[in-house]
Amino acid sequence: MAVKEGWRGRFFEDFEVGDVYEHPLGRTVTTTDNAWFTLLTQNTAAIHFDHHYAAQTKFGRPLVDSTFTLALVTGQSVTDVSQNVFANLGWDEVRLPAPVFEGDTIYSQSEVLETRESKSRENVGIVTVKTTGYNQDGTVVISFKRTILVYKQGHAPKIPRLIPGELVSGDGETKNRSGT
Repeated sequence: MAVKEGWRGRFFEDFEVGDVYEHPLGRTVTTTDNAWFTLLTQNTAAIHFDHHYAAQTKFGRPLVDSTFTLALVTGQSVTDVSQNVFANLGWDEVRLPAPVFEGDTIYSQSEVLETRESKSRENVGIVTVKTTGYNQDGTVVISFKRTILVYKQGHAPKIPRLIPGELVSGDGETKNRSGT
């Protein structure tokens, strides 16, 4: 049996200004997503969770909480942009040019705008991307710039992996399947 390493994300050295990453996963937003997120964040705006109220607005139906849209599209970008993040530094220029409705499917992509060495931490670099989220019709529903500290190759924390034929005990000792 051959064990093949999966995608581990980009490190600082892998980012090039001008590269565009089309994030692989889309996500259909449900009524439950919208109601739970709105209530979990204590957003009391009825436009997000009261269908009767929302029916009386210009939109005629509930709007998806815009902070859910920001979180969703940020999450979609992690595989390509921040799998090896040290820390987020900020979101800037968040724009919501069109509403998101329950039932919309959201897709996204990110463009690398800037990379630079960190002046205070030699094990990371600073990357700025512009991420754009769009619905199933191709309508842009969100865009933002995001700046992150990304580990350089060889500096990220190690993720434990099971090696075929070996077991790791609770104390971190590696043993083969026969117990030695």
